[in-house]
Amino acid sequence: MYEHFSSGLNKCPANYQSLTPLSFLQRSAQVYSNKTAVIHGHQQFTYKQFETRCRRFASSLAALGVRRGSTVTVMAPNIPAHLEAHYAVPMSGAVLNSVNTRLEAAGLAYILDHAETDVLMVDSEYAPVMKKALELSGRDCLVVDIVDALGPPNEPIGSTSYQELLDQGDAQYQGEEVPDEWDAISLNYTSGTTGEPKGVVYNHRGVYLNALGNLLTWQMPKHATYLWTLPMFHCNGWCFPWSTVAMGATNVCLRKVDPDLITRLMAEHQVTHFCGAPIVLSMLLNTSDEIRQRIPSGIKAMTAGAAPPAAIIEKLEAIGADITHVYGLTETYGPAAFCDWNTDWDEQTLEDRATLKSRQGVTYLVQEAVDVFFPETMEPVPADGNTLGEIMFRGNITMKGYLKNHDATAEAFQGGWFHSGDLAVKHPDGYIEIRDRSKDIIISGGENISSVEVEGALYKHPDVVAAAVVAKPDDKWGEVPCAFVELKPGATVTEQALIDHCRKQLAHFKAPKAVVFGDLPKTTTGKIQKFALRKKLAQNTHKND
Repeated sequence: MYEHFSSGLNKCPANYQSLTPLSFLQRSAQVYSNKTAVIHGHQQFTYKQFETRCRRFASSLAALGVRRGSTVTVMAPNIPAHLEAHYAVPMSGAVLNSVNTRLEAAGLAYILDHAETDVLMVDSEYAPVMKKALELSGRDCLVVDIVDALGPPNEPIGSTSYQELLDQGDAQYQGEEVPDEWDAISLNYTSGTTGEPKGVVYNHRGVYLNALGNLLTWQMPKHATYLWTLPMFHCNGWCFPWSTVAMGATNVCLRKVDPDLITRLMAEHQVTHFCGAPIVLSMLLNTSDEIRQRIPSGIKAMTAGAAPPAAIIEKLEAIGADITHVYGLTETYGPAAFCDWNTDWDEQTLEDRATLKSRQGVTYLVQEAVDVFFPETMEPVPADGNTLGEIMFRGNITMKGYLKNHDATAEAFQGGWFHSGDLAVKHPDGYIEIRDRSKDIIISGGENISSVEVEGALYKHPDVVAAAVVAKPDDKWGEVPCAFVELKPGATVTEQALIDHCRKQLAHFKAPKAVVFGDLPKTTTGKIQKFALRKKLAQNTHKND
């Protein structure tokens, strides 16, 4: 019966094109040609100029022998060259590999080799560490120096510069056709805290869809002004290098996350949108009144990463910010679920609204499904807000897989779902809420304690800037919660006062049994490195033994 719907009705150029985010640039350069696309210090580029720069660089890459399947690795902050690479590299047919700017030489050397890097773009700030990485790896690749006007004047390590390749390039270069939307467009490495980092491969189709998913989720309007507080190397900036261009937005670049600089740029350029991990939001809240008062009322912030404490959302919304909470992983192109706001909640108190908004929520419109399962049976947990299971995803914004790692890919996709490793409950309204990473759950006397829940209580104390809770070995209970806390400057709160504060909000067995004060180790994306805290705790325990 179906044959009459397919007979003679075939795919052709008129009715089928591979989905690719490169189409966003072509459209915006045509429709918004004179609108400002990029601002970086005193530099400004219109959309037509931005497109020209991308085409020039792509043509130079092609002339150097870069082709379909080549890898172009970029180590740079959020500057125009990095944004341009998100278009120029796939335009040449190559795969973009943006690397974490806080990695040390050994980690970078591993990535250069594993990714089989053909071209390496390096901002001058990272030239010294990348020079060591190249020596360690022995990788023979073309090195391109990025000399940014706002960057440090380090000695170049390459044979050519980014500006030279732009000058030599063809502004009319049309780029390589994308033959298959399943083709790889980018490669992102996981943190590798429990072993070698894994290379997560994205395709054109997934990036295209998630770029649009961001716009639908955030309801980002045309010509918004977006501040680049989120690293472009982190899940390709959650796909926002493609989202912002699709809407003809103005991209305000940022070399480093600094509250004073961030709020100055917000005020100067009338920023409407920015993204960041909860720790970035906390930094903005815990700065001086003078700096904090520059944050424009009504500014829209998208946050993800670690589960955001409700207290941070509450405080930001109290000063007029509008928070959207999203959730995802490197393996899901960044955000793939979000707390879709229900207008029935509008009448709740600010505190209750913040608690609701801190949930991970429901699936993105462009992702097929997110659910919570018992991993042993692959049965969904009951929607009772109490039963713990593992969050799993399936759909078009789930990675192709891990590069050169068939076993890890098969394990991640076991049962036809991507296994996140995050433990959560599902509420009666269908919204999911993370309780912990599977490796972070604390089992004390046979009872599960959510480190996220304890951290949420700590964040409600006015003197706490950042908090992380890990398991501490205990002779009686097996393990108990230990809190690592970063305080506001000048704060004098004691260990016992924080423990008592938590006991007022939690069952007493969930409250920390010890509190360690000091700066917390964080990644560039703002995630607190719990593995480093566990290591520190183990070393101290060993010394005491």
